[in-house]
Amino acid sequence: MTQRVGTSLGLALIMVLAAGCGEDESPEAAATTGPPPAASAPPQPSAPSASPRPAGPPDLGAQPQQMATDVEVPWGLTFLPDGSAFVAERETARVRHVPANGGETHEVYEVPGVEPGGEGGLLGLAVSPDFATDRWLYAYFTAADDNRIVRVKVRADNRGVDGDPEEIFTGIAKANIHNGGRIAFGPDGLLYVGTGDANVKPRSQDPRSPNGKILRLTPEGDAAPGNPTEGSPVFSLGHRNVQGLAWDADGKLWATEFGQNRLDEVNQIEPGRNYGWPDVEGEGDTADGKYTNPKVTWGTSESSPSGMAIAGDTIYVAALRGERLWAIPLDGQNTGEPKAEFSGEYGRIRTVEIAPDGALWMTTSNTDGRGDVRDGDDRILRFPAG
Repeated sequence: MTQRVGTSLGLALIMVLAAGCGEDESPEAAATTGPPPAASAPPQPSAPSASPRPAGPPDLGAQPQQMATDVEVPWGLTFLPDGSAFVAERETARVRHVPANGGETHEVYEVPGVEPGGEGGLLGLAVSPDFATDRWLYAYFTAADDNRIVRVKVRADNRGVDGDPEEIFTGIAKANIHNGGRIAFGPDGLLYVGTGDANVKPRSQDPRSPNGKILRLTPEGDAAPGNPTEGSPVFSLGHRNVQGLAWDADGKLWATEFGQNRLDEVNQIEPGRNYGWPDVEGEGDTADGKYTNPKVTWGTSESSPSGMAIAGDTIYVAALRGERLWAIPLDGQNTGEPKAEFSGEYGRIRTVEIAPDGALWMTTSNTDGRGDVRDGDDRILRFPAG
């Protein structure tokens, strides 16, 4: 079923397309709409339960295995129970299957209705927590009028799908930049969605808009029970452009955030909290604690953080403009000094995920028109569990 709240809110808002102003790591023009009405503080739902800690940490000093090469602008990556993976190609709208041991990939499905452009296209992927039995594959993509989420049943041989895709959430405003796009199932079995402000800053503070938010949905696309505001899909607000979601061993949600001119962020996400954009970039608590400060910040030239993964006591963040992988020590809710890995070695890095066996898979993003293409790009690399 289509999520009526997301559809009506997103399509009712003005869509502003950014022309020629770069990508997520570039400054953009000011918003063109007025400020939204103030929202009262929402009640706090209970936190998700903890999930088993994956093996790790991965051995980043090992020679990586090339799981796939010549992938066209890879974006979303999600693992199947057998350790193989689906990867999304942003521009072609194809989902490809990557064997658990690497080797030749094959096309699973070309998602219909995808309209790539700028940062839009086929973005995040996620498989159902019960994929072994229900075979649901979820995809976030840019369509003609909006960003949306659909699901479709994949055949047992991973070489096609049965039936047409089912729309579960529509009406997330689109633009040339700031489309968000990361989706992931949390340890509570619910679907979390990172969205962007679609280059209209006030959307991030507007509780009626699904943009500039982290959304929490049921597998059918409805607002999840226990969300901060009953009947609303919004889990947290005040985000500029969220492209990384991951949970730690205690079941706490973390997210990456693209800054504008000054600071990129890693945030520990608490339900109902406001992360400040566009009023705050980086730290900026008000006297009454209106905004939640980030746990980690970098200058925008050092990061432009997209995908995120957590293994053991380390957060891994993929950096596009920074062309590196950041490793951040994690101790409960406290973070240590980030360490840069692979600086300039593989170019732009879009996605990192931890496989069922504890290995870290990493995708490059050099064929998106903003990187220096190397032989074999774009590629998927695997670093074994330590």
